Amino acid sequence: MINWNYNSSIKIFLKPGPTDMRKSINGLVAIISNFMNLDPFSGYLFLFVNCKRDLMKLVYWDKNGFALWYKRLEKDKFPWPTTEETTMELSIEELNWLLSGVDFFHKHKEVKYTVSA
Repeated sequence: MINWNYNSSIKIFLKPGPTDMRKSINGLVAIISNFMNLDPFSGYLFLFVNCKRDLMKLVYWDKNGFALWYKRLEKDKFPWPTTEETTMELSIEELNWLLSGVDFFHKHKEVKYTVSA
């Protein structure tokens, strides 16, 4: 696993739902700027997953060029949101959970009562 803790202020953005993994860096950068409405040159990390959720690509600008990180799972699937949002922001801790397979997208919902029994 990559340790991104070297920069605790780094922002991480995830595109919910599947992405066509045939896209290379240029195609993913187009999604970042045109669909997610974010600056691909910001140095932030951008995450994408395929339909089967067994392939993940991570793209970021690294001072003088784009870097692409790719992970394929041999078993299991990445937990991934399927919301209507165009972008979700994650913390470094959540990225590490995601890479470890922890599904934090389905957290317990807060319950509020007005009367107790």
